[in-house]
Amino acid sequence: MATGADVRDILELGGGDTEVTGMINKKDIINADKKKSKKASETLTFKRPEGMHREVYALLYSDKKDAPPLLPSDTTQGYRTVKAKLGCKKVRPWKWMPFTNPARKDGAIFFHWRRASEEGKDYPFARFNKSVQVPVYSEQEYQMYLHDDGWTKSETDHLFDLCRRFDLRFIVIHDRYDHQQFKKRSAEDLKDRYYGICAKLANIRATPGTDLKIPVFDAGHERRRKEQLERLYNRTPEQVSEEEYLIQELRKIESRKKEREKKAQDLQKLITAADTTTELRRAERKATKKKLPQKKETEKPAVPETAGIRFPDFKSAGVTLRSQRMKLPSSVGQKKIKALDQMLTELGVDLNPMPTEEIVQMFNELRSDLVLLYELKQAFSSCEYELQMLRHRFEALSKSGSTNTVSLGDGVAGESQAASGTEEIKLEAKDPIIDVVGAPLTPNSRKRRESASSSSSVKKMKKP
Repeated sequence: MATGADVRDILELGGGDTEVTGMINKKDIINADKKKSKKASETLTFKRPEGMHREVYALLYSDKKDAPPLLPSDTTQGYRTVKAKLGCKKVRPWKWMPFTNPARKDGAIFFHWRRASEEGKDYPFARFNKSVQVPVYSEQEYQMYLHDDGWTKSETDHLFDLCRRFDLRFIVIHDRYDHQQFKKRSAEDLKDRYYGICAKLANIRATPGTDLKIPVFDAGHERRRKEQLERLYNRTPEQVSEEEYLIQELRKIESRKKEREKKAQDLQKLITAADTTTELRRAERKATKKKLPQKKETEKPAVPETAGIRFPDFKSAGVTLRSQRMKLPSSVGQKKIKALDQMLTELGVDLNPMPTEEIVQMFNELRSDLVLLYELKQAFSSCEYELQMLRHRFEALSKSGSTNTVSLGDGVAGESQAASGTEEIKLEAKDPIIDVVGAPLTPNSRKRRESASSSSSVKKMKKP
């Protein structure tokens, strides 16, 4: 037979064995804390529906399970201030009253709503009526200081009257100027006359020992500026496109000039490095002939710092291999390494010799000299190639008639003097013509030229 607890359990009405019978079971004693936490979690936590954003769910319910308000309310004391505080005080009366504007000189009367307590006060917007203080001169001052042969007194008075009326708006003054009664003037002439009189009056009326701020107007500069602006505005589309083309060509010329200057600096560095190395070698040979080599000098061989290769110095404590001194640094590229190996094989030198003190020093010096020789030959070949290209371009221009015929001097003698000073002076004189027309060399042609020059240099070294 079913009891009331079974019926409540089937209908999920709540209430357990303890509520009906009042007896405490083993489960109640063991799981007492779990039941309390379960009830607390059921009452406090709310699960947000899937697909609903967090902000929308926050508008529906709060943590206290309160319903959302029907009307917006602002009870917090934040940065917002209450705009109007309505109380039981007496309302201030408003009155329909007349007013006059001091900026108007016709005495017009207008009406507007205003508080009764402000009756009789000035119009509040009259303080924005700012007028320019135009100087006033007398008859005596005009005859003594302001007289001008190109201007009459009546014309000057008419100009200053317009300046007062239109607050120094000289475009409007020029438009309202009486050109029929007086001589036709431009806006620059009117400005020049007005500011000239202001400067003279300021000098006359100034007290001695005070710093003056005299207005200066340059009429000639203003006319030139307007003429330039008109020329700029009246340009045709062909002129605009030509100007853009010339600007682009100027940028190309400047970039090529920078490249040439950089190449010249690099070449000069190579030449100076070659000269210094030869001088060092000569000095070392003279010193070795005079003095016998000592053991202390052989213990620490000094590797000369040349522009070809700078080998690292091993000064760290500990044991090091002498063969590490022959290792090429990472600054040397793969292209130079391949060319260096090829030149060593052509000369019949072992790539990995026995690393004694003298052999290491001499081997490093030889490789640095070979790298320096390779760089010099490379620079010479590129300069020779560019000189040949410039000569062909100049001949083509001279044939077309765009330039004057200039004799360049043909034959092998002219080519051998490519690095001399006379040939450089000739090329510098032709640079403005060549830069605009010519185009820079392609990298593929340079690579082919460099590889051919390196192979020819190796063959020449092998012949003797």
